[in-house]
Amino acid sequence: MTDDDSDNAQRPIRSFGRTRSRTIKPKQAALIDTLLPSITLDPLQPIEPMALMAGAAEAWLEIGFGGGEHMAAQAARRPDAVVMGAEPFWNGAASALRHIDEAGLKNVRLLVGDARDLLAALPDASLDRVFIMFPDPWPKIRHHKRRLIQTETVAELARVLKPGGRLRFASDWEDYVDWTLERFLAFQLGGDPAFCWSAERADDWRLPPADHITTRYEEKRLGDIAPIWLDFERT
Repeated sequence: MTDDDSDNAQRPIRSFGRTRSRTIKPKQAALIDTLLPSITLDPLQPIEPMALMAGAAEAWLEIGFGGGEHMAAQAARRPDAVVMGAEPFWNGAASALRHIDEAGLKNVRLLVGDARDLLAALPDASLDRVFIMFPDPWPKIRHHKRRLIQTETVAELARVLKPGGRLRFASDWEDYVDWTLERFLAFQLGGDPAFCWSAERADDWRLPPADHITTRYEEKRLGDIAPIWLDFERT
């Protein structure tokens, strides 16, 4: 086995497809050159979230922020929270930069790449909140290994979330919702559940949470069910 083969064997399976599609618009392309370098996260170095912004009260992360609508709106609501986002799709990152620029947001930091690299760079119990909104469902059974939500990812999320920290997962694919519930509720640390599901009645997962921001992607209803929201708390 060559060194390259060994490196490939150690890399996690990609949980995303293509990283670029149509040509990026000139204004957004300019922001990649001017704005992105100043807010880029380097996952090759340890990242201390609270040190990313002076006076930060909380640290949030959105995994797979798509076009950035949800992330930017949440960041605008909480200017005292440093909001990190990870997205491998360059067109989505370019769109997010436009939202950040137009809203004048100073509390957003981005990684254009694999969120699992960012998680690995974070210290234990460093996040107050995580959003995973409508991730790629990889609906075919043979592709389930590509889903972001795997036991290993749940373990990393348990590691980086503070006790009492909150995580929201949303999907419009029934099988992925069941898949996610199973893995979060089954995961334990020291023999105790690492997460609890906060739902008490059906409306808690069937209706958008009060602080949810609806995006254009969500409105397309590309899945096989109406959107489901799962809110978990780190025990």
